[in-house]
Amino acid sequence: MEPLISAPDLAAALSRLDAPVLLDVRYRMGGPPGRLAYGAGHIPGAVFVDLEAELAGPPGAGGRHPLPEPAVFEAAMRRAGVSADRDVVVYDDWLGWASARAWWMLRWTGHPSVRVLDGGLAAWTGPLSTAVPAPEPGDFRPVPRPYGHLTADEAAALARRGVLLDARAGERYRGETEPIDKVAGHVPGALSAPTTENTAPDGTFRPAAELAGRFSELGAVPGAEVGVYCGSGVSGAHEVLALAVAGVDAALYVGSWSEWSADPARPVATGPERG
Repeated sequence: MEPLISAPDLAAALSRLDAPVLLDVRYRMGGPPGRLAYGAGHIPGAVFVDLEAELAGPPGAGGRHPLPEPAVFEAAMRRAGVSADRDVVVYDDWLGWASARAWWMLRWTGHPSVRVLDGGLAAWTGPLSTAVPAPEPGDFRPVPRPYGHLTADEAAALARRGVLLDARAGERYRGETEPIDKVAGHVPGALSAPTTENTAPDGTFRPAAELAGRFSELGAVPGAEVGVYCGSGVSGAHEVLALAVAGVDAALYVGSWSEWSADPARPVATGPERG
């Protein structure tokens, strides 16, 4: 299944008897809680999912947005009505970063049919609702796949034998600035590929051919072994989504730089080169 859905196609899908489960994953780092925005108005039928409480565990040694406990994620998805035999569509209002995290987690844990609203809430021209739905509980049972997720050691090894993409801003990759984590730089061997270059000015993803061309210049082509990391595993999920649009499978290092840089034993590269 294509990983994206347009706003018109979503409107049509929501009008059918077999309408998809709709998840609102609005979140902005350092911004107001997404639940407030959801309460002020959301796409009718959407259920709010809290990124920090349900798509991530407490920050710590594993990074700022480590994986949540499996039971927490399962309970959140079932509460939202997610079942294995029903399509899921996810959206946010932050360039698709938060919804990509939900997309990646559902995909990695075995859901066969999940898509992200291309362009997010800004692309939606239909009505909004303040009614909070009470969906029938779902039966989704997440079972992590043996691939698609990288540990720190696996990311380090992949950077040398395959393609490891750093989805943060270029200046953070080069170590010129680090506004969040204690150490500036990048994983040795990684290549800079900022997430912000995945989308057009209107927030929709660039065409598949353009994305494929962009990633092929970095060696990320179909059949290659590709991994992605970012600051804490959120914008990196967006890069995995962009790679999927381009036809390239990629794994996500969820701990990302927030985990890597917290361990003084791990090497750090700076400058524009892989290191």
